[in-house]
Parts: sequence; structure tokens; C-alpha cells
Amino acid sequence: MMELDLQRVDYLQVGITSNGTMKLLPLAGKLQKIAVADNNGALQVFGMKKGEVQSVFKSQSPNKITSMALGGQASAQRDRIFVSTGAEVKAYTKKGKNFLNFNTNLSEPIQTLAVEGSELFVCGNFVYNHYHDCKDTNYMLCGDKINDVLCLPTERVQDLIPILACQDRVLRVLQGSELLYEIEVPGPPMCLQLAQNNGGDEGNEVLYGTSDGRVGLVQIGKLGPTHKWEMPNEKRNGGILCIDNFDITSDGTLDLILGRDDGQVEIYSFDEADEPVFRFGHTCAESVTSVQGGVVSAAGYEEIVCATYAGWVLGLTSEQQTKEIGSTQAKLDPMATQKISSLKGELDSLTTKVTSEREKYQQSAYSKTAVSAIPLFNINDKFVLNREDASYTLSLELQMPIDNVLLQSDVPVDLLDVEKNSAVVSFSACSPEEGNYLLATYRCQANTTRLELKIRSIEGQHGTLQVYITPRIQPKTCQLKCYPIKPLSLHQRTHTFDDNRPLNMLKLTGSFSLAEMHSWVCFSLPEVPERPPAGDLASFQFVSTFLNTQLDCTYRKGEGIFRSDNISTISILKDVLSKEATNKKIRLDINYDIQEETIPTTLALIHPRLEHQLLLAKKVQLIEALKELQVNESDLSFLSPEYQQILEQADKLQAEFKRQPCHLERLYGMITDLYIDKFKFKGQNVRGKVPTLLEVLDNYDFNTLCQFFEVQG
Repeated sequence: MMELDLQRVDYLQVGITSNGTMKLLPLAGKLQKIAVADNNGALQVFGMKKGEVQSVFKSQSPNKITSMALGGQASAQRDRIFVSTGAEVKAYTKKGKNFLNFNTNLSEPIQTLAVEGSELFVCGNFVYNHYHDCKDTNYMLCGDKINDVLCLPTERVQDLIPILACQDRVLRVLQGSELLYEIEVPGPPMCLQLAQNNGGDEGNEVLYGTSDGRVGLVQIGKLGPTHKWEMPNEKRNGGILCIDNFDITSDGTLDLILGRDDGQVEIYSFDEADEPVFRFGHTCAESVTSVQGGVVSAAGYEEIVCATYAGWVLGLTSEQQTKEIGSTQAKLDPMATQKISSLKGELDSLTTKVTSEREKYQQSAYSKTAVSAIPLFNINDKFVLNREDASYTLSLELQMPIDNVLLQSDVPVDLLDVEKNSAVVSFSACSPEEGNYLLATYRCQANTTRLELKIRSIEGQHGTLQVYITPRIQPKTCQLKCYPIKPLSLHQRTHTFDDNRPLNMLKLTGSFSLAEMHSWVCFSLPEVPERPPAGDLASFQFVSTFLNTQLDCTYRKGEGIFRSDNISTISILKDVLSKEATNKKIRLDINYDIQEETIPTTLALIHPRLEHQLLLAKKVQLIEALKELQVNESDLSFLSPEYQQILEQADKLQAEFKRQPCHLERLYGMITDLYIDKFKFKGQNVRGKVPTLLEVLDNYDFNTLCQFFEVQG
């Protein structure tokens, strides 16, 4: 197997780019041209000649360009460039002739588009439209946000089959204006790509990448889907923003290329069982919004071309970029010398220009007539729940370096360690009495444009996390971002529900509409679409990322039924929904059915976590004493194997304990809440027995704990 050695080469920088707005045009000659569009509305096509960027054409639109697709007549080369700007679709030939300006008259801006022959597919946030020869043909309103659209190749598949990647963890396969079927995927799908660029053996295989970093291959059958494989995100890397297939390993088989939102570019080959195997990785400083494989900078040398959020267009090329100089004096070739001289001149010119402009600004700033303008900057932010460790990842990305980030929360949250994070954090004193539970400042190192943080919330307590972002620009300016911490913040949408488990039920009846109940559910739970679903009945299923308990919400006008195997979940919903109804002056009739057998099943789900954390805490407490013994004793063979193992794994144990602060307290808190909630539904107050419960937990035994819960309050 060929060893991959790819080296980075930067081509140019454009404005901020959206996902999928960089494409390689088909090979015409020895090298391929690059088409790239940005949020400033600029579309440009350029190529490389003798190591220099050569512009082919550049066009300007008034609105930002949000998506790009290559099209062409059926069975012909896809060398025509289609871009969306606002509600309009524009198309250009490879030489820059604008041959199409089509206003779709959509009520929302186009976010993503696909082109298949004379078929045009465009999507806003919730609306899907299909046009045949620019005539409105099919339409669909989705229940959740559309992240990407793709159509199976018409020259290989008889029917016209578009596929929508939707935020609610579903791929929707359409036929005309109707939903053919839905495909559940493990995370919110962010991008779609045809397998092997042509749909695989039968033209109906599709790759998807999710926001939690998973990749999968699914075959679109006439009656239903077939899941071929799914690649988990074991290293907990960023979400997938772009996918391509290209034979970078020169073994005759197309490789899988991924671009992630944490700056990772990864290449996977396929083994004999057609399973992906990791081959190469490269880290960029910012999110990778587009990846394409081709031949761009030098004939005969394959490369991966990437576009980043901040607008860098770069290549990872197989061509050797550095030349070793031996002990004898070697001369650079005249072309390299000329290039170095040209770059030095350009750098000197830019330095002089920056100094001159800075002096002008300083002079105008002190004049009486000058008005200081606040510079605007875009923030690419993400606040998503991770199922693996039941924490939220907050990522912030700017086009310029970040100076500092201030976090403030009016509810208790824990900040967890992030290995990639090099920022220095400092905590300020807080006063919970005044509703201030967290005040932390992250000071970033020079040239840091992306910051990633991990936050864990407590269910039952809701509020707002406020983030103040200050970049390294003059004059000093700051932007505020607010993220809601919801009452059931550690729950995640799912499409499966186990009715065989014992379930508690909460039933609410009253004079509320479907839209009102939907807004209350949206306030209580994450990943619920803002718009109420079409029809007169809504149904959503959730799973707790922390405990793996489940929740089913089914409601219509005047009635809502909520089922869960966790009493605390039902208790939180009862409190929040009744409070929201009271605020609206709506009277609710509340009925509930509490099943005693849900208590041991919930405690059984907590048991392995609690046992592990108690054992970990015990081991960490012993480390210091064992290390002191190690210093004073030359021979430690008298120690038990268990103690010797603790010494050997001391660093690993301490790192795990540090990575999960307050984990044990969280589990204690959940068990305490479960105990209080159980008897609250019986009309009994057992808060006075909590100290006794904590004693039982300190001397933990599962059966003893279950017996304690059975005792009447």
C-alpha cells in the first residue's frame, strides 16, 4: 500500500465561504481550474501556471453566495457553474459567460442546490422546490431544517429521485412532491455525496456525513433503504461538512475524502470488504467547507484542494515542495529566485500600506469631526449535544484572530477540558443569589481563529449561556451570542421507542392549541423544530444522552401525553409545562400514572456509571500515598497487584478524573432527585431523608439502594 505524503500549498484567500462553494472544473488539458464563491458575493475561476495563480474570470453578486453546483447536459461534462445568491440562481460557462439568471421567488434565501441535466433542485431552510427547465414542477415543506440536497444520476437510475438531508436525523427520499420514505441516520446529516461520484454499482448509493462526525453509506432502493456501513467517530473529531471521492493513493480505487468543522482533512481507503480504512490526516486552522480531489498545481501530481471558512483555498499535493540542499553550495533555479524576490516585494508593499493606513486612522480618531465605526465581523458558531459524553460542544470561529471569550451563565454548568484548546482560562467569583453561576474568561494565543469548549448542564435547571467574543482588531469591539440551556437539555432526538419498558405517563388537557403546546415542548427540549408540524398530531421521541432513558411526546389541540421510564423527566416536564400554561393564563388538567417498577430500571441504568466513578475516585485518592511509598521504598513487590496497577496507570486515572469534574456529584444529584420526585407524586416531602440517602450512596450497594427507595416517606 502506497505511503501518502501530502504537503500543503496555499493558492489564495477569498471572503468567508459557505459549505460546498468550491469545485474543481473537469480536466481540460493537463491541469484543472478551481471555481470558488464567497459570502461577499464574488465568484471566481482560476488556474495555476508556472506556480502562479492565473485568473480566468470573476463575477460579483449583491448577496452572499450560499451554494454551488456543477451541471451540464445529460451524459456531457459538468463544466457549467451554478450558484445561489438570495432567492436567485445564476449559471456561468467555464469561461465566465453568464447564461442564466433565474429568480425562484422563494420566500426564504436558497441555502443549498443541486443540478441534474435540465432539473434544478433548490432548498431554503424548510422549503424544497424542483424546477424542470426553470418551470416550477414539485414542492415540499419539511418539518425540520434542510442541510443538503442531492439527486440520483438520471442516466443510471430510471426515476428522478431527490434526497434531502434534514436536521432531525433523517434522509428524506422523494418522488415528485411526495415523500417516498425516510432513512434514520445516527446524527443530523450535514452533507450528501454520491458514492464513487456516480452512485456506485447501481447508481443508487449515497454517502452522508453528520454534525457529530459520523460517515455512512446507504443504498436507496425502490421500497426501502439498505445501510451498507457506518463509520463511528471514535476520536471525537468535528462534524463532517464536505465529502469527495478521488483516487489519491493511485491504486485504481476511489478513496474517501472528508472535511470536518474542526479543521481536519482525512483520507480513507477501502479494504477487501469495502470498509473505510484511515490513511492520512491534515489539520487546518479553521473549518474545512469544501474538499475536491484533482490535478491543479502540477501535471502528473494528484492533490486534495480544500476551502476553509476564513476563505483560504489550499492544496494538499503529492508534489515535493521542499528541496534538500547538501553540504556543497547549491543554487536555486532562476524561477524560484524570481518568485521569492516577487513575494518579498509584495510583502514590503503590504507592510508599508498597513502602516500608512494605521497612521491615517490614528490621526482621524483624534480629530473632532471623526466618527469611529464599529467593525463588523462574522462568527461561525455551533452549540451541539454530544451523545458520547453527554456534553455540549461550543465552537466559535472567526475570520480574524480571537483575543478573548467571556462566558456567563445564569444556571449551573460545568466546563470540561478540551485537548485541542490552548487558550488560558480564568474564573471570576460568582454570586448564585444574583443568578450568576459562571463567569469564565478564555484568553487565546496569537493567531487563534477557532476556539472549542465543552459544557455540561444539569437537567431541571434552565436559563441562558451568554458568550462575549472579542477579536484582535482595532477599535476594540465585542459580539454577544446567547445559547438557551433547556430544562431537559441532555435529551436528544431519536426515531425509536421501546414500549416494552415500564413507563410513567403524564397527561395534560386544556384549552391550548397544537402550536402553543409545540412552543412549550420546544422550550423544554433541544432539537425540536421551531415550526409546529403539519397536520393535527405531533409526535417526537427522545433519549437521554446521560442515562439512556427515553421520552415520548405526543400531543394535539387540547391534549398532550408524555411517557418516560424516568420519573424525574416526567416531574421536570410537569413543572415546566404547567408554569408555561400559567404564564399564558391557560388552565390545565394534570393526570399522571407513576409505575413503581421504573425506579429499579432507572437505578440499574445509573449503576455502572456510579460504580465506575466511585472506584475511580477511590483509586485517585490512593495515588498520592502510593507515590510517596514509591519514593521511600526501592522494592514495591510487596504491594498487591491492584495497588501496583494503580501506580502504573496513575497519569491515566488522574487525567480521566480531571476530564470529568463533578461527575460523581451529578450522579448523586440524579439519584437524590429521583427519590424526591418519586414521593412528590405521592404527595410526600422526603427532603429530610436526603442525608440518610447520601450515607447509603457513600457505602454504595445496588440492592441496598433499591431497598431504601422502597421505604415509604
